[in-house]
Amino acid sequence: MTTVSVVIPARDDAEMLEVCLAALARQSRPADEIIVVDNGSTDSTALVARAAGARVVPEPVPGIPQAASAGYDAATSELIARLDADSVPPPDWIAHAVERFEHEPHLSVLTGIGNFYGSTPVVHTLGRVVYLGGMLVSLTPYLGHPPIFGSNFVMRREVWRELSGEVHRTQREIHDDLDLSLHIKPWMEVAYDPNWRVAISARPFATFSGLKRRVSWVVPTLRNHWPEDAPWARRAARRRWRAAQEPPERMRRAS
Repeated sequence: MTTVSVVIPARDDAEMLEVCLAALARQSRPADEIIVVDNGSTDSTALVARAAGARVVPEPVPGIPQAASAGYDAATSELIARLDADSVPPPDWIAHAVERFEHEPHLSVLTGIGNFYGSTPVVHTLGRVVYLGGMLVSLTPYLGHPPIFGSNFVMRREVWRELSGEVHRTQREIHDDLDLSLHIKPWMEVAYDPNWRVAISARPFATFSGLKRRVSWVVPTLRNHWPEDAPWARRAARRRWRAAQEPPERMRRAS
């Protein structure tokens, strides 16, 4: 049976983490391990995690990229799933992902989306349409595949093994999920499932400054990969890889 590790980076998020872990305890297909990366919390985050049976991995270097990477490094299962402390997955969240990977052997990463809770309907719309929708629409053609959504995705462990030495884990003000997306190789398949959803807090978008801050991380994330991973360079890399997969007889016919 396919094994699953769930990684949750957290910093001073004890209250929301407790809700997230309770949702994981209600899964129809339980996780094989839950890893909470305590990113220098000063509240009871670690205590909440241990009380729920999670393994706590301390990561004193602040920043989501560093904390998430530490969690992926520590994971031991065939599939590595990612949630944030404010994510609330439905009961079939793990089961759905496992079914996709077991029936799609070429699938490397499965990414979903979020439904916002908390705050106001206006804030929910800003988060869903402007932020999440804008990232999906603009970055899919840029990347050549759907962008990975850090609050709701699963990857095969071998994907992380290949990319762990490349990601920009020490930079704080970048999007770690977009950075991971940019490191995806031409032979890795990323699938976006719009029906695979988790509830996520609208707190980052409750103020204009919060939304602006999140959007401002996009440029430095992309700059890290420029010009090696510019759209035209990515398309050329995919063409070279696909050409290398062509059977010799087809290549001769084409010429």
